[in-house]
Amino acid sequence: MPTKKDLPENWAAEIELQVPFHDVDMMAIAWHGHYAKYFEIARCALFDRLDYNYSQMRDSGYAWPVIDLRIRYAQPLCFQQWVVVRAQVSEYENRFKIDYQVRDRDTGKRLTRGHTVQVAVDMRSEEMLFASPPVLLQKLGVA
Repeated sequence: MPTKKDLPENWAAEIELQVPFHDVDMMAIAWHGHYAKYFEIARCALFDRLDYNYSQMRDSGYAWPVIDLRIRYAQPLCFQQWVVVRAQVSEYENRFKIDYQVRDRDTGKRLTRGHTVQVAVDMRSEEMLFASPPVLLQKLGVA
């Protein structure tokens, strides 16, 4: 596995978003549950960049459910704040782990970090695989 400095360019994606009114509480702070949604938006951008989005996963015969989600809330996200959410592949051999970092767009200050873990499930047999299927390795360029 390459070091984080040497990762292929398409193993990471960033999105910008402005925290909308409907995501905040009465204190104008983003509700903690919405962070998973922000991670998902960045993860979808990453999958598009890998040319292996959810439709392509399904068409390849694999479902990739999230089996673990971790979020470390260091600083709150506030109404109308612009943030950058980065999603980056960190593991791929036996599971698909993606690390996330949320930064303030204007200051660069790290606000939140986390990760998700997904596993391949053969859609025909509904069996979880203990190694990533060749299609993922091909999309990552490591096959």
